[in-house]
Amino acid sequence: MNPTEARALADRIRGAVRTAVVGRELAVEQVLTALVADGHLLIEDLPGLGKTLLAKSFASALGLEFQRVQFTADLLPHDITGGEVLDPEKGGFSFRRGPIFTNILLADEINRAPPKVQSSLLEAMQEYQVTSERSTHPIPRPFLVIATENPLELEGTYPLPEAQVDRFLVRLQVGYPTPEEERGILERRRARKVENVEVPTVAQATAFLGLQGAVEEITLEASLAEYIVELVRATRHDVRTEVGASPRGSLALQKLSRARALLEGRDFVVPDDIKAFAVPALAHRIIVKPEPWIRGTRGADIVRHAVDNTPVPKVG
Repeated sequence: MNPTEARALADRIRGAVRTAVVGRELAVEQVLTALVADGHLLIEDLPGLGKTLLAKSFASALGLEFQRVQFTADLLPHDITGGEVLDPEKGGFSFRRGPIFTNILLADEINRAPPKVQSSLLEAMQEYQVTSERSTHPIPRPFLVIATENPLELEGTYPLPEAQVDRFLVRLQVGYPTPEEERGILERRRARKVENVEVPTVAQATAFLGLQGAVEEITLEASLAEYIVELVRATRHDVRTEVGASPRGSLALQKLSRARALLEGRDFVVPDDIKAFAVPALAHRIIVKPEPWIRGTRGADIVRHAVDNTPVPKVG
């Protein structure tokens, strides 16, 4: 798939998603780019801002199978992955697949489940397989996890370990809609006279896999690869940082910048592609020292400081 075809398909996907999602242009663009980059997403935001709607809309537009799991304190790992069950007809045990065997899995309020349940996602997110007691079962591609967190209600929650947060390609915030967007939400609801929105399917799994594969053909100049390295190194050398972004962050930023270039209809990366995803790709991989953290410094602040102070190379 060439960049022109990729951009045309991306435009159709955006149009389909916007039949359900009003405004939120940045969030739509970030989610689309992360999915095309074959990465898992962590959306950390308040309830009622459309996180579930966003995930379901993309699954429908892309023609992908969708499953939603509500994470709760009493959830068990096999409730997600599946497990061995007795098969009376065969006189033995057989593996019954759980909801993780899908294309897009929405892990809703992932921090409400204990660490043992959270870790059940790790193998699938990294290796695209589930290991049971007797065998290993591959998960069909594409496989993408969209996890949500509510940052307000911390009682009864289990913070995600840094190692698991690092598995997510990006961490996003949806944010409140503008007054104009919120009026549009109300107007659309009155006009359609039903609660649910039907999102048209404009692609199939094979076309989406082709879109993901086309990312590998996007050119990234050596100077821009060095720019990514310097950005990531700057997060490690910041005096406010306990732990900076890992090489996995560098790879994530490279992957996202190439995906953004493709969706813009280009076969090459420009510095703005890297800058656009520096915060979503790197901020959640940074641990801030206690004193700066108490004063309000967060990983995003450190990444923005790195972007502002790292020289941008000339391209072309």
